Amino acid sequence: MCGIAGWIDYNRDLGAERDTARAMTETMACRGPDAEGLWTEPHAALGHRRLAIIDIEGGRQPMAAEHDGRLLAVLTYSGEVYNFRELRAELAVRGHRFRTESDTEVVLEAYLEWGEDFVDRLNGMYAFAIWDARREELLLVRDRMGIKPLYYYPTPSGVLFGSEPKAILANPLVERVVDADGLRELLAFVKTPESAVYRGMYEVRPGQIVRVRREGLTKRRYWRLESREHTDDLPTTISTIRGLLDDIVGRQLISDVPLCTLLSGGLDSSAVTALAARSLGSTKVRSFSVDFAGYTENFQPDAMRDTPDGPYVHDVVEHIGADHTDIVLNSADLMNPAVRAAALRARDIPMGMGDMDTSLYLLFKAIRERSTVALSGESADEVFGGYKWFHDPDTVNAGTFPWLATVGVGHRNGLTTLFDEPLLRKLDIPAYRADSYQQALAAVEPLPGESGLQKRMREVSHMHLTRFVQILLDRKDRMSMAVGLEVRVPFCDHRLVEYVFNTPWAMKTFDGREKSLLRAATGDVLPRSVVERRKSPYPSTQDPAYERALQVESARLLSRDDLAIAPLLDLAKARNVLDHEVGTTSLQENRTAMEQLVQFNAWMEEYGVRVTI
Repeated sequence: MCGIAGWIDYNRDLGAERDTARAMTETMACRGPDAEGLWTEPHAALGHRRLAIIDIEGGRQPMAAEHDGRLLAVLTYSGEVYNFRELRAELAVRGHRFRTESDTEVVLEAYLEWGEDFVDRLNGMYAFAIWDARREELLLVRDRMGIKPLYYYPTPSGVLFGSEPKAILANPLVERVVDADGLRELLAFVKTPESAVYRGMYEVRPGQIVRVRREGLTKRRYWRLESREHTDDLPTTISTIRGLLDDIVGRQLISDVPLCTLLSGGLDSSAVTALAARSLGSTKVRSFSVDFAGYTENFQPDAMRDTPDGPYVHDVVEHIGADHTDIVLNSADLMNPAVRAAALRARDIPMGMGDMDTSLYLLFKAIRERSTVALSGESADEVFGGYKWFHDPDTVNAGTFPWLATVGVGHRNGLTTLFDEPLLRKLDIPAYRADSYQQALAAVEPLPGESGLQKRMREVSHMHLTRFVQILLDRKDRMSMAVGLEVRVPFCDHRLVEYVFNTPWAMKTFDGREKSLLRAATGDVLPRSVVERRKSPYPSTQDPAYERALQVESARLLSRDDLAIAPLLDLAKARNVLDHEVGTTSLQENRTAMEQLVQFNAWMEEYGVRVTI
């Protein structure tokens, strides 16, 4: 896993811009602490920061391909292609010769053999840029599910690109401006495809190729989630899912560096950990979990979580014999200014997820001291229908994105509750959400004759797999790569996603519970307690000391005369809303406004962002 950056400009000599290209690349050092590379020719500059995972000595980048002394193409690549060995063998039969054992060289040679259609053959998570020197054109490519990020910024004579916005922002051509639509995107919690918040910047859509030529920029979708008839019966469906999972986990265990799993005690991460343990055989699987001091002993059920993770984590560890480590955090860890600043810098935008960002960052930081690669259970809820709101008829039929209609998600109590009323009327967040929802619905293609609950659940599943999952994958990527940890997500394998998406909803809930198919496919390798456990999302601290510390920090900010966010706020309303009594248990939804206030202001100050409405 790595970080990439680059600059294409058909009207200038980029050989004279190496310092700027190097500065862009250097912003990706967190993603690639092991090596740095920069390649330039007059109209192209490609940068790379490497986190060495496979072929540690041979996979250096940017990687060039030549024939008889003539440059053909150059690749800067972030990610993993899990079927690279099969592709390598096929390419070798076709006459390709390899100098390394890396998947990077396989990707480059596959492009030379099949052109841009080679992406149809890739299985993995990836974001890369290929400069075709023969045609003087650039291809920007992102994996089907958008596991790895890739941003770009068109210029009058080319394009800037990078794994994260910070790489693009390092170029002096870019203004750090957020306009009304950027602000709406930050606040609406809808994840509009291609939106990157900063004015003029875009995100390569999952499953998309962006081609840059002298004549301009074009885009093509090489993959999208399609509706297909499901003809397998229930036993065959369960067996097929298990076979896919065995293959996927086995492929994703390939690594030349230490590897582990993330274990929460839920069905998803427990299944990945147990299947990894079976695949590793006599080698113990290493696992890690996050917990908060006193969380299990003082846990109170809330709208999203019925049980604490700890007891279930240890049931799995005992059941499969894992080499396990608990990472236990306290409120002082979560409020550490350096940690909060690091989480913001990882994101480049203020997502306002508070302790769920900082705790994930600290978990990944602790893991990175002992492992370089981790397998995660992320995205199983979107694939198999695991969230509580999938199973609440009122939420499902609410006429908006289900995650916006459900009780207990803190967006309702977020930063907009503190905004100035004229600004809120101008932004009209409800209209922005409604428009986004209609766009999402229009992207779903029901099967002929499909109606009622089956049609609606196809729509709900599609929205989660194309929108909501991106919020979580972005968070996972930024927090892990901020410390140089590669996190792999087996449940995002496109073969599994396509198969389960097209499985009828009645089959997905055949036993009357959430994630019926996953439970049936993996129950034989799990302890009974985990098989029977209800869905519990990523944990959030309930320590009232954390909320009181947030109150103090929010009050300190609101007392300042130079508050960057002040022009957006109704200060009297903000002071009134934040001045509330903290209970014996702190709930995430009661802290959202404070979390977002503190982070949004820090972002505006640190990044020098100018908000224009």
